[in-house]
Amino acid sequence: MHENHYIMKRISLFLFGLLLMTASCNKSLTQYVDPTIGTGGHGHVFLGANVPFGFVQLGPTEPTRGWDWCSGYHESDSVLVGFAHTHLSGTGCGDLGDVRFLPVRDPEQKNVLFSHDDEQCRPGYYALQLNYPEGGSSKTELTATMRTGFHRYTFSPDIETANLLIDLEWGTGWDKVTECKITQTSERKIEGLRHSEGWAKNQKLFFVAEFSDDVTLKKLVNDSLSVVSWKNQSKPMLVKVGLSAVSIKNAWENLQQENSGWNFEQVLKDANSAWEKELAKIKVETKDEDAKKVFYTAMYHSMVAPSVFNDVNGDYRGSDGEVHHGDFTNYTTFSLWDTYRAWHPLSSLIHPDRQSDIAETMLRIYQEQGKLPVWHLMGCETDCMVGNPAIPVLADMMMKGFKVNRPLAIEAMKESVGSHPDAHEMLMDCGFVPFGEVQGEESIGKGMEYAIAYGAAYRATGDSFFKPLADSYHYYFDANTGFMRARTIDGTWHEPFDPCAPELNKIKDYTEGNAWQYIWLVPHDVPGLVSLFGGEEPFITKLDSLFVIDSTLTGEAPPDISGLIGQYAHGNEPSHHVIYLYNYVGQPWKTAERVREVMRTQYHLNKDGLCGNEDVGQMSAWYILSAMGFYQVEPAGGRYVFGSPLFDKVTMTVGEGKRFTVVAKNNSSENIYIQKAKLNGKDYPYSYIDFKDIQQGGTLELVMGNKPSDFGTDAKYRP
Repeated sequence: MHENHYIMKRISLFLFGLLLMTASCNKSLTQYVDPTIGTGGHGHVFLGANVPFGFVQLGPTEPTRGWDWCSGYHESDSVLVGFAHTHLSGTGCGDLGDVRFLPVRDPEQKNVLFSHDDEQCRPGYYALQLNYPEGGSSKTELTATMRTGFHRYTFSPDIETANLLIDLEWGTGWDKVTECKITQTSERKIEGLRHSEGWAKNQKLFFVAEFSDDVTLKKLVNDSLSVVSWKNQSKPMLVKVGLSAVSIKNAWENLQQENSGWNFEQVLKDANSAWEKELAKIKVETKDEDAKKVFYTAMYHSMVAPSVFNDVNGDYRGSDGEVHHGDFTNYTTFSLWDTYRAWHPLSSLIHPDRQSDIAETMLRIYQEQGKLPVWHLMGCETDCMVGNPAIPVLADMMMKGFKVNRPLAIEAMKESVGSHPDAHEMLMDCGFVPFGEVQGEESIGKGMEYAIAYGAAYRATGDSFFKPLADSYHYYFDANTGFMRARTIDGTWHEPFDPCAPELNKIKDYTEGNAWQYIWLVPHDVPGLVSLFGGEEPFITKLDSLFVIDSTLTGEAPPDISGLIGQYAHGNEPSHHVIYLYNYVGQPWKTAERVREVMRTQYHLNKDGLCGNEDVGQMSAWYILSAMGFYQVEPAGGRYVFGSPLFDKVTMTVGEGKRFTVVAKNNSSENIYIQKAKLNGKDYPYSYIDFKDIQQGGTLELVMGNKPSDFGTDAKYRP
């Protein structure tokens, strides 16, 4: 009797475990996404409702209180000025916040207090309960399509007249409106425009809003501030808003094509499905649920931008300010100084269908403004950051076999004079960018980035025009100190010098970094960098020192330099490839140790769970690639260098129904070192893998252990 009871108990436990396992397997991937990660600290991420790569990012907007409000929102704040239809995510500059709606009880009210406890957010959905000091409440629910926002407002029964403040003037407070207009064209429809000057120097936005019931529009301050009112019947008011950068007519067409009905739940379901489809491009298997949440949140953050920037009919506003038409998907929000390092190499793996359109967009920008994009926003060149960061992206696409207009791309690379023409001119004349001769200084930042860009161009084209420019980094190396240093046009070193100082005496030689971080910024020619040190041993000694030296930043330091381990700064992009350099000198186990350390300490589930700006997907792309077990160090060509896979199994869809799987056997928090590898069943001794081997699909098996091995140490097996 007791034996039967024991058997039945064991069977019940087994079935219960099987049920839990099945439930876990069937759990949607969107449930692993926490959009609030990165809304604190210096993450600067967008919070709200959108679809992957959508033009519309519809979410809460707070007053601008400084650098940490670049996205229009920070978790430390509790003042709401409205729900705007456009936002940035993870940038170091602020803009957008266009066409802002605020549900209020008192039409004179310009902002309201809110509690983060009353917020709900998941991919494609945002909701907030507002409690008014005069009494009563409202609930706002938001979802979106690619070019439209969908609002649902429910006011409490004790509020007789519901009011929706519409602000076309203020935005996020980062820009200045140059023209705005709002008109009620029927009992249930308003339309307007907002043109502004900010980070995007000539932004044009047009909108049409359609309501599910009759409303009245009253202008409070000319066309810039209005209130829409309706008799509250204690039923939800639905508002659909179409956006366009071209015209009101196109905004209406976008709305009609993407959201012609009034089914909020269906649009929300479609938005969730769009996210689920994109997240499913990489499926991970692990017992670590927290790591899984960090991973899929990173996936989510990596697909907020670049944003689709053409209407459903193919019209778009070009970099010349004119309206153009194309049979491709035009994009905007290119944070290229950041994203050429990891976001674009990741995108080439999981979004192969988008590559030709991204290339076409960049080449159209070149034709419209006379140079390739540097930092492009809403059809405008911001000229933010340094170098020619579009060149590595195009070169990488060319080498990976994506559809690129090769003759036009080579022409664009040669004709693009970068964001600082004086620096480029000095590079051409002197062979390097000298200190004291360029506007805004940052001679090392500019010169090193130019070398990277032209190194990528040379590798992709073989054109000898680019070769001396690619090697120009040699001029900055000071063998006596072992650092890249600024030098004058006559060859003398710029003094004073402090390798831990990003800026001394108000003079910047580096861009968002110091000499410790910039010595490694030669990803296009690692062997050449090693030779400058006189060989592998002194190179390794210097690289080891980077992670153990005191983390104090001397002189004046910008907040971008964060996530410090020694002087390694994971919170900013110039450091992102550095850990993987150990593979090039035969010590891949050190890469494994540092990669695991960064994934463990610099990414987590709290609101300050990013150690630096998201930078339009770059911070997250580093994590996604590294968690899968590899990272593209060289800007062009697709050589992905092994690190230490975080998950037991990763299955990545790489286009046309093909899948590439990484299996990490015996993987754990202790077993972080690769012992041996197999690719498609055959022994694989290399400490890297080429893009073509991933792209064609297959299986990479990595056997993990708790001690370093000789895997990948032999010179012939290194990247």
